[in-house]
Amino acid sequence: MTGLGTVINSAAILAGGLIGHFTGKLFKDEQQEALNKACGISVLFIAVAGAMEGMLRIEGDTVTSGKSMLVVLCLAAGTVIGELIGIEKGFERFGEWLKHKTGNSGDSGFVNAFVTSSLTVCIGAMAIVGAIQDGMLNDYSTLMVKSVLDLIIIAVMTSSMGKGCVFSAIPVFIFEGAVTVLARLIAPVMTGTAVSYLSLIGSVLIFCVGVNLVWGKKVRVANMLPAVVLAVLAAYLPWGF
Repeated sequence: MTGLGTVINSAAILAGGLIGHFTGKLFKDEQQEALNKACGISVLFIAVAGAMEGMLRIEGDTVTSGKSMLVVLCLAAGTVIGELIGIEKGFERFGEWLKHKTGNSGDSGFVNAFVTSSLTVCIGAMAIVGAIQDGMLNDYSTLMVKSVLDLIIIAVMTSSMGKGCVFSAIPVFIFEGAVTVLARLIAPVMTGTAVSYLSLIGSVLIFCVGVNLVWGKKVRVANMLPAVVLAVLAAYLPWGF
C-alpha cells in the first residue's frame, strides 16, 4: 500500500507523544528540565555524527574534511531566504492556531514544543528518501526505521517539553505524504550527491535544534529550511564542493 510508511511514521509520533505525556507527569519540574537538556545533548551528538559523515573522508592514513563552502553558502543564502519569507513565524502561527483549537490555550510552551519537535522529525534525508521509496516501490522499510527513532525522540521531548510535541505528527504526515505522492517527479532529482548534500545540511540544522534545546531558543531554525533545498540544487552545479 503506497503511503503506508507515512501513516506508520505519523502513528509512531502520536504513540511516542502519548507515552511521553503520561510518563512526563511522573517527573518534577527540575527533573523535566534535566531530561530536556539530555534530549538536547542527544540531538547535538546525532547531528554532529551526521554532519561529520558528510564532511570527513579518509585519504590513506589521514582524515581530511571538506564541503565547508557548501555549508556556509547554503546556510547563509537559505537563512536570508527564510528570513525574508518568514517561515518561523508561519510555523508559530500554525502552532498558535493548533494550541487554541486543541484546547491548550493555557500551555505557554505549546508552540515552542510543536515547532522544535516538528523540525527535529521533519529535517533529514530519511524522510525524503524513505517517502520516495514508499511512493515508487511500495517499500516503507526506511520510514519504519525512522518511525522507531521518532517514537523514542518524541516520547522524550513530550515528557520534558509538553504535549505540543505530539502535534509534530501533522507536518510529518503532510511532508512525507506529499513526497510520496510526488515521488516519480522527485526521485530523478535526488541523485546520490543530492542526498549526500541534503543529509549534511539537514544534520547541521538538527544541530541548531539541539542548541535551542540545551541553551534556550537561540536560532530561528525554521528560517534556515531553504538551505536544504539549496543543498539539493548545489548537487547540479558544474563544480564540486
